[in-house]
This record gives sequence, structure tokens and C-alpha cells, in this order.
Amino acid sequence: MLISLDLSDNFLSGEIPELIIKLKNLEILHLFSNNLSGKIPVALSTLPHLQVLQLWSNKLSGEIPNDLGKHNNLTVLDLSTNFLSGRIPEGLCSSGNLFKLILFSNSLEGEIPKSLSACKSLRRIRLQENGLFGELPSEFTKLPLVYFLDISANKLLGRIDSRKWEMPSLQMLSLARNSFLGGLPDSFGSDNLENLDLSHNQFSGAIPDKFGRLSDLMQLNLSKNKLSGEIPDDLSSCEKLVSLDLSQNKLSGQIPASFSEMPVLGQLDLSHNELSGEVPANLGKEESLVQVNISHNHFHGGLPSTGAFLAINASAVTGNNLCSGDKTSGLPPCRRMKSPLWWFYVACSLGALVLLALAAFGFVFISGKRNSELKRVENEDGTWELLFFNSKVSKSIAIEDIIISMKEENLISRGKKGASYKGKSITNNTQFILKKTNDVNSIPPSEVAELGKLQHPNVVKLFGLCRSNKGTYVVHEYIDGKKLSEVLRNLSWERRQQIAIGIAKALRFLHCYCSTTVLVGYMSPEKIIIDGKDEPHLIASLPGLLCVDDTKCFISSAYAAPETRETKDISERSDMYGFGLVLIELLTGKCPADAEFGEHGSIVKWARYCYSDCHLDVWIDPMIRGNASINQNEMVETMNLALQCTATEPTARPCANEVSKTLESALKTSSCVLGLKFPSSLF
Repeated sequence: MLISLDLSDNFLSGEIPELIIKLKNLEILHLFSNNLSGKIPVALSTLPHLQVLQLWSNKLSGEIPNDLGKHNNLTVLDLSTNFLSGRIPEGLCSSGNLFKLILFSNSLEGEIPKSLSACKSLRRIRLQENGLFGELPSEFTKLPLVYFLDISANKLLGRIDSRKWEMPSLQMLSLARNSFLGGLPDSFGSDNLENLDLSHNQFSGAIPDKFGRLSDLMQLNLSKNKLSGEIPDDLSSCEKLVSLDLSQNKLSGQIPASFSEMPVLGQLDLSHNELSGEVPANLGKEESLVQVNISHNHFHGGLPSTGAFLAINASAVTGNNLCSGDKTSGLPPCRRMKSPLWWFYVACSLGALVLLALAAFGFVFISGKRNSELKRVENEDGTWELLFFNSKVSKSIAIEDIIISMKEENLISRGKKGASYKGKSITNNTQFILKKTNDVNSIPPSEVAELGKLQHPNVVKLFGLCRSNKGTYVVHEYIDGKKLSEVLRNLSWERRQQIAIGIAKALRFLHCYCSTTVLVGYMSPEKIIIDGKDEPHLIASLPGLLCVDDTKCFISSAYAAPETRETKDISERSDMYGFGLVLIELLTGKCPADAEFGEHGSIVKWARYCYSDCHLDVWIDPMIRGNASINQNEMVETMNLALQCTATEPTARPCANEVSKTLESALKTSSCVLGLKFPSSLF
């Protein structure tokens, strides 16, 4: 009696046979990530026990069977990334248990079925990148459990402010790239919104002040609309806001001075509006702000002398009446008022230059860009240079501290790429880690400095780079803890959940909110440090610094994505593959490098097999198996996510933003899978 069939992530081609109608007891069918073509068999509509149907990332065409869902017990339906056309069937939620509906990246058309408005079990809806048209059904904005709703890149229209939004669980909402018009609603019925994207529409009127009450909001995109009026000062109350894009509207007035106090704001785009006045002098004083665009407005006066505006790209400030003291901005120099005491200031300046010249034999001088500081000293080993990315750290660590740290008693590990040492400042006991790395001369200094500016609680801070004739070394913060590989087997399921969410947050920050692409390269337990509070700290890097730890690089790494083993094509998607492996390891306790997977050959193939055909007790880590409080649905959902992350085809893997939201939502609620009854073979 076959109840679960998983042939996903292979090279299957041809059509799905109609003979599948004979599998009357089938509950789970996974055929995703293949090369299957033709139509979805109508026979699938007749399988009475079918709950989970995942056919994503194939070449399927034609219409979705009209009766799909009417005679099934569907809970999960994912047909995304195919060539499907026609309308979305009305009966998909006939079971009353459908909680995940994923149909994005097809050619579906027609209106969103009104029947979905009555599907109160829905939690996750992704219909983006299709040809859907018409207005939103009247009750579609009152689904109580939906936490993720993406209907972007369609042809939807109408007003959204004339309806009532009652979606208390909503965390992510994207209506981008449609034809919605009218004003913006004051609320979407949720205090949990983290990501709101209403860009590329025809919204008009003012930005609601009440958006400032969204205390969990991390990303707000209202660009390419017809919004007018002033930017609400209340937006600065969104203390978790990382990315704010209000570009290409008709906004007027000044930049709220309170924006200077936003603690984690990293990206701010106000370009192509009608804003005026002076740029707030303190804007960019927070180190988090790394990317600003205020071009094509009516600003006047000088640019702030804060880090965000030092060496800013000329295209980000053009189209205004601004001046600057930095030549790289492309702006004219700011004129200084003449004073009767000009000769006194000249004399003082000359005196200062003389003093600087006399001090030239010293080893400290400050570079003028992005708060970086360079120290240089000569000793018996030759010339040592230490480039800092933070002035506070520069005052704490001296080159002598670096040199002293490279002693055997401070050795942490030794690998093919060099040794790692633990160091400590003589003056104030600041601790750091020193690791030898490959040559970074080919990387633009601005990109290296960008890595040094990263500020996230789950990302290890890079203090600086040190060069000498002995090589190049990375200096990063010391975390009082142990590698995940050293503590994993002793962790409870709850602690493993916390670690998984923390790593996902770090990846989301690196991939989505940094102005320069920052990668991990190999997402492995060796690159994750767990502190005393079970918080993970990820060691990240730029493409040229991917071997800052002692793990083997590229081909020989057990955590390398398939595409990196031959092409060395490191990308965000390869990071996600490594994260999927870490999730599998957190669940099973098994290491991808272990040679214990028999005929399956790899941990991924073994996990896919176990997920579909094994008792849960077979693949779950024995160290957490006996915990009576464990929610098995959480584990099944987490393993499902891990297998998506480890898809062979990179484009089939979810992005960091999606993974983070899925993990947080799935693991926060013990009933995430609702009425889903997995077959007994899974437990």
C-alpha cells in the first residue's frame, strides 16, 4: 500500500502517467525539481487521500485540473515555476485544510477565486508573477491565519483602502507591480508586519502616519507610485526598519530629522521626489546606514559629514543644489564665508601641518573614507599595516597586540590555509581572533570596508585586515562560545530551533540588506559560533575572503552546493544550500561529511528518502527523540524546508528572506500544519 511517493530532485522527463489513478491510498506526492512536461493528470483529482502535492520547478503546461481539491484532502499545493495557464480552480480548498498555496511563476490568468476568501485554514499564499486580473475578492483580506501573502507582478487593480483588512497573523505582504490605485489603508489588521511592499502601483495621497505603529517592520517599499505630501515623522518609530524605499513618488517637504536616530536603518532611497530643504546634519551618524540615495529632489546646502555620505556615489546625490567637501561625490565644493581673521586660520592650518609632518615617523594615521583607519609600524619583521573599519576598535587594538598574539600558547587551530590565534589588547583587554586568509588585493577596498561595517547580532563583526610580509590576516571579534559542531549533540530541540532562526536572520541580513553582496561561502557548523545564550554568530565574507576559516575550500567541502564543485560559482543560492545542510544536521545529528549513507551516497538523498518513506524515529537525532514535548509537525515542516534549500537546481531554492519568515512562523506556532495528518510511515 503506497501512501508516499518522492521522486523529486532528479532528472525525470516526459509526462506524469495517468496510471497514477491506481494509487488510491496516496497521501504525499513529491515530483518537484525535475524536467517533467505535459499536463497535470486529471487522475490526481480523484485520489481521495491526497494531502500534499508538490510539482514545482518542472516544465508542466496546460491548465490545473478543474476538480483538483474537490475530492482530495489537500493541505499543501505547490505548482510554482512551471508553464501552467488558465484559471485557478475554485475547489482547491474544498477539504477545509489547505494551508499552503504556492502557484507563483506561471501564466495563470483570470480573477482570484472567491472560494479562497472562505478558506480560513490558509497560512501561506504565493500567487506572484502570473497574469491574474480584477479586484481582490471582498473577504480575501480577512483571512485570519495568513502570515505570508504575495500577489505581486500580476494585473490586479482597484482600491485597497475601501475594504477592511483583518489579517492579524500577517507578517509579509507584497502587492507590488500591479495596478492598484487610491489611498493607502491605515492598517492591514496586523501588528506583526515585517515586510510591506506596495511598490510599482498607482497609489496616491499621503503615507499614513499609522505606519509608524508597525513596531516589527523591517522593510517598507512604497516606490514608483503617486504618493504626495510630507514623509511622516512617525516612521522613525519603526525601530527595526532596515530598508526604506520611497523613491519615484511626488513627496514634498523635508527629510524628518528623526530619521537620524533610527538604530538599524541600512538602506534609504528618497530619490526622484519633490523633497526640499537641507539634508539633516546627523543623517547617517548611525553606522548601520550604508546606502543612501537622495538624487533628483530640491535639496540645497552641504552634505552631512557622516559616514553614510563620505565618498558617496555621485549618482546618489545628483539633481539637487547641493555642495560637498568630498570630491568623489561629484558635487561642487561648499563655499566658506570670508572672515577678517582669515590670516589667523591660515596660520593655524600651517602650524597643524608642521606638527603632522613632525609626527610622520609615528604609525597612526586616519584615512578619509568610511571611517576606516590605517596603522603602520616597522619592526624586525618588516612593515606591518593594520586597516580598521571602526574608529572605536582602532583605539583598542594596536599592531603590537596583533604581533604578540601570534604565539603558540594563543593558537586555536591550524589548517592548510594557516593558523588561528586568540589575541587580547594590552591596554583594555579587548579580545579578538586573528586568522590568516588568502590574498585580498584584488578586492576593491570599498567592498572590504563594507564588510567591516556589518552590524547584526548574529554576524561576527570584522574588525580589520592586517598585512605584512608574512601574509594577510583577518581580525574579527571574539565570541565567548563554541562552534556549533562542538555543541550540537548536547542541544535540545528548542535550542536547535533558536539557533536555526538566528542563522536564518543573519543570512537574510547579509543577502537582502547589505549594499554589497556578502556571502558565507560554506554554511557549516564550523562557521557558526554558539554563545552562552544559545545565540548563533555567523562568520560571513566577501567573495575574495571565502576561506577565512580553516575549512577546506570549494571542491573538497562537504557543505558545497553541487554547482560550486566544478564551477566554484559561489552565490546566495549556494549559501542557502549550505543552510539546508545545517538544518538537516540540526534535525538528524548527522554530519554531511560522514560516510554512512550507504546506497544513497549523500546526506541529502538519504534525508529525502527518510522524509518520504521512513519512520520519524529513524531520522530524528536520538539525543532529542525522547522529549515528549517535541512537536513532530515542526520537525516535518523544518525538514521540508531543508529539502527545498538543498534542491539541485539553484533557482529552485528559496531565498534567505523567505526561509527566515517560514522558520519564524512555522516554529512560533506548534500547530503550523493545522489539520495535516501525515501518513503513519513518517512517525
